[in-house]
Amino acid sequence: MAIPAKLTPLQEMEARRNATAADKPKRPISEDEKATRKERVAKAKDALARSVGAKGDHVPPARAALKVYLQRLNEPKQPDDATFETLIEAPFKAPIKKKTNDRRF
Repeated sequence: MAIPAKLTPLQEMEARRNATAADKPKRPISEDEKATRKERVAKAKDALARSVGAKGDHVPPARAALKVYLQRLNEPKQPDDATFETLIEAPFKAPIKKKTNDRRF
């Protein structure tokens, strides 16, 4: 009777990850989609580079959103054109200040 080899938790986790990665069917990416992605990556990187010196409370979250977009570029669900444009313009436009009803002198 053969003794089964025991895997360490790290090896077991790696084996599970490799098994699930092999089961996923690869989605074909068209040339138009590749061109659109390449253009969007260039715009997002340009916006990140230009927003380095920008100041304001709105800049760090906007830069973080751009970085997350670049990290999740290969996911199937991508933002539409209007959402992407607001994402790129976010570090440079200050949000509208809310009016308060505070009537102190």
